[in-house]
Amino acid sequence: MVDDVAVHRIGEAARQSGVSPANIRYYEKEGLLPPGTRGDNSYRLYSAADVHRLRFVRLCRAMDMSLDEVRTLLALDLTRKEDCHAACDTLDEHLRHVRARLAELQALEADLMALRSRCDGSDAQCHIIEALHQRADAQSSAPIAPGPAAGKRHV
Repeated sequence: MVDDVAVHRIGEAARQSGVSPANIRYYEKEGLLPPGTRGDNSYRLYSAADVHRLRFVRLCRAMDMSLDEVRTLLALDLTRKEDCHAACDTLDEHLRHVRARLAELQALEADLMALRSRCDGSDAQCHIIEALHQRADAQSSAPIAPGPAAGKRHV
């Protein structure tokens, strides 16, 4: 069991968890971390359990999980079978998101490689810039369709 005595000021909790003080305050506001208790001097104080929770949040965010996904995982209990299924469901949904994003990035890579192949720098004008201007002109007359970037973003 992680110690639950609040002894760390926000700067120390930030140093130990790798989460900036601004993000600690934000995670408190978002309900991912209970508000730090206040010492006699009104400084926020955090326990080792809070620092552990911050590390957990940081790890999940490093895996590109949304705040809602992190919130879901934080609410689960290690010992309940139902919660294990909920954790699996959360990770399965996140995997679907990652795979969709990977497909988007692969399509972007192919597009950029095709664009790059248009110019080797030896002609009088740059065919990359020319192609980008042509695309910009083509977009000005076409209605803007919501693409993947306009859809659900994870962060």
